[in-house]
Amino acid sequence: MSTPLPRPQPFGDYELQALLGRGGMAEVFRARALAGPLQGQVIALKRLLPGLAGDADSVEQFAREADLSRQLRHPNIVEVLEAGQVDGRGYIAMELVDGRDLGRILKRCLARGIPLPVDFALYLAHTLFEALSHAHTAVDAEGEPLGVVHCDVSPSNLFISRTGEIKLGDFGVARALLHGGLGEVLGKPYYASPEMVEGQVEPAADLWAATVVLYELLTLRRPFIGATPEEVFTHARARAYVPIRELRPDVPPWVEALVALGFHVDPRSRPISAREFCTALEPLYDHDVGTPLAIAAVVRGLFGVSDGT
Repeated sequence: MSTPLPRPQPFGDYELQALLGRGGMAEVFRARALAGPLQGQVIALKRLLPGLAGDADSVEQFAREADLSRQLRHPNIVEVLEAGQVDGRGYIAMELVDGRDLGRILKRCLARGIPLPVDFALYLAHTLFEALSHAHTAVDAEGEPLGVVHCDVSPSNLFISRTGEIKLGDFGVARALLHGGLGEVLGKPYYASPEMVEGQVEPAADLWAATVVLYELLTLRRPFIGATPEEVFTHARARAYVPIRELRPDVPPWVEALVALGFHVDPRSRPISAREFCTALEPLYDHDVGTPLAIAAVVRGLFGVSDGT
């Protein structure tokens, strides 16, 4: 939910209009470009928090996110339009996804006791794996692999527009462990794979996290829970989760089997790539039911046309 600012705030070539969200490192605004190549466009502007402007590590990580994100071009990844600094504060201008994140959609489904149709859930998961496949195989201008691992795949980073577009965003901690430090990556312990907890970062960690999202899409609950992050990690290592079909018998058994593979503790025993997940999911849902327009209709039904909650 956006929070309109008391009055528009100037920021370089932009006018900040409403606060969309704030995290440990940055804040995101709805903004309008007043000048430059984006003049007149309404965008999402991510800005480094003022208290971190003098912190070299934070500035470097934010700049790395901007550089990395600008090289990813895919219809299911939030597009970075430009990046820069204003008065020493880094910013990233991104396309504005006019809609809601999947986390809020799942919470609304749970509150109303309305499970997502299986075809919708599998379509959404297929789209997430499509986005990850692109990120994992992306190359730079010279054709060299970027080696992207998102590291923060979760429902709150998957955005659904009012027209049913599905976009993966927030590559803020992508590849963070290659540069040291585990705390930022483990900000969402429910999605951390066993090997990531041990400091090993590779695409298989994103596949684990996306499998957690698939489980949530089908059951409206997280597979691995606990009172502390350590307890969550213990349950994840033990694969201590309730089988999907115990919670939802209408889910086909082969979907259950795919989830079990995604939750294999040994990353080498999971499907080898996001593309392999896509191939496995492709025949499991009705493509005439799982569509952007149908997803948009479901979201409108959950929230109403103008519901901002």
